[in-house]
Amino acid sequence: MPADSVSVTGWGRTAPTTARMVRPRTYGEAAAAVRECGARGGIARGLGRAYGDAAQNAGGAVLDMTGLDRIHAVDADGGTVLCDAGVSLHRLMEVLLPLGWFVPVTPGTRYVTVGGAIGADIHGKNHHVSGSFARHVLSFELLTADGEIRTVGRGTPLFDATAGGMGLTGVILTATVRLQPVESALMSVDTERAVDLDDLMARLTATDHRYRYSVAWIDLLARGAGTGRSVLTRGDHAPLDALPPRARRHPLAFRPSRLPAAPGFVPEGLLGRTTVGLFNELWYRKAPRARTGELQPIPAFFHPLDGVPHWNRVYGRGGFVQYQFVVGHGREETLRRIVRRISERRCPSFLAVLKRFGEGDPGWLSFPVPGWTLALDIPAGLPGLGAFLDELDEEVAGAGGRVYLAKDARLRPELLDVMYPRLGAFRSLRRELDPRGVFTSDLSRRLGL
Repeated sequence: MPADSVSVTGWGRTAPTTARMVRPRTYGEAAAAVRECGARGGIARGLGRAYGDAAQNAGGAVLDMTGLDRIHAVDADGGTVLCDAGVSLHRLMEVLLPLGWFVPVTPGTRYVTVGGAIGADIHGKNHHVSGSFARHVLSFELLTADGEIRTVGRGTPLFDATAGGMGLTGVILTATVRLQPVESALMSVDTERAVDLDDLMARLTATDHRYRYSVAWIDLLARGAGTGRSVLTRGDHAPLDALPPRARRHPLAFRPSRLPAAPGFVPEGLLGRTTVGLFNELWYRKAPRARTGELQPIPAFFHPLDGVPHWNRVYGRGGFVQYQFVVGHGREETLRRIVRRISERRCPSFLAVLKRFGEGDPGWLSFPVPGWTLALDIPAGLPGLGAFLDELDEEVAGAGGRVYLAKDARLRPELLDVMYPRLGAFRSLRRELDPRGVFTSDLSRRLGL
């Protein structure tokens, strides 16, 4: 099987490392690639949307799983799909929406593979209602370090270790996923402004139960009385009778739009405080004070950045850090304090979002717990950024919270046990299942997973 030596990085474009890229096209080739990983081991990789180093493996093998991309069966009556792990959520939407079905959970990009969605146990705007992606997975086939292909069902230790396990228990080959029924490819969306963080949290707490999807964009450069001012966007799949007559002719049509790709070269410092501050001011001011029932296409509501190919280039060669943490209900003061600190430090982030999480899922390293999660992007070259984020990590850990491993590129390993109390069980199962450490990554070496 041909392999190339390539430089690999996450979507944040920080800390690239060189690995041997293998591209299996059959299950047999995937098994052969695992057997031939060598001393530095291997890790599966999908479409490369993990922000940090989870799908990198310096000096070892990286298995590009996107060649295993078949949809094997769709149960249009029962609402399930059986597909290869390399199938993207974008492809599932193309196939399933015309049949009246939608993926149960989608993050801010649809260019994520099903295997990656399970390995990171991704979440979306509907976590407070639907939980994480793995909650909707009925079973999957896993290629383990001994070369065996195991059918893994819900409620087993191997399922719970793999859901959120960042690819370290084996290579997911196929999965059966339960789907969400929809009547149209449009969303009915309510938008409103919140004047500060307390106003936002009060609105979310009081009314989130009315909506399947909910997310707030936060201006993290606003200070003083406007600290945490936000634009709150919530919605649900529009029913057929809510569509105008013209849209009812093809209610399930899925037509994503695309803009020109971001340029290959972007001057360093383009997304500085002045530029981002201007963007944030305009974004907040243009948002309606209150608007209900606006119809939006699915791509516009869920995946606006997917319309700009390679949008991560706008941060320049230095890349960016995507920092996401969660703190539980009752820890709102920690959230307030962190937002104030980010605001006072003038971190230039224009992709900052706040969501509420519902009940957590059984994955041992699954990120969500009931509470509040804040995600923000920061240019990696910001002076003193590492030390500042270390301080935030301490606050998060002290409040019983955690950071998201699928986005992490710099967490100190000593905090991992505090943040993820089932880490010991995960490590124990890994040692039993993979005593030679066949499955490894830059993330696993850095954090001692």
